[in-house]
Amino acid sequence: MTKFVIATALVVSIGFVTSASAQSADPSLGRHLAKTVCSVCHQTDAASPTPGPNPAAPSFVDISRMPSMSELAIKVFLRSSHPSMPNIILSPEEIDSVTAYIRSLTRK
Repeated sequence: MTKFVIATALVVSIGFVTSASAQSADPSLGRHLAKTVCSVCHQTDAASPTPGPNPAAPSFVDISRMPSMSELAIKVFLRSSHPSMPNIILSPEEIDSVTAYIRSLTRK
């Protein structure tokens, strides 16, 4: 019985966390962050036909269209440091917003 109660509490907690993060996602803030922080290397704008400053850095449109780049995968990526990228530290709300912006590019 105790395991059932713990499992139920965990599921309910995850639901609250998921809905809270969904409410903090702001694609317009994500677009602003992308333009000010990420555009040093990446092409962040869907409308621009030119590549980003670093040819090795994929465009955000290309990232949004990768089958492996689910919402969760993007969030995990943004929370992890990578040798080929600067160690940019974003708040959870900023990560949610950049993720929402990248995911919005799939439709464009």
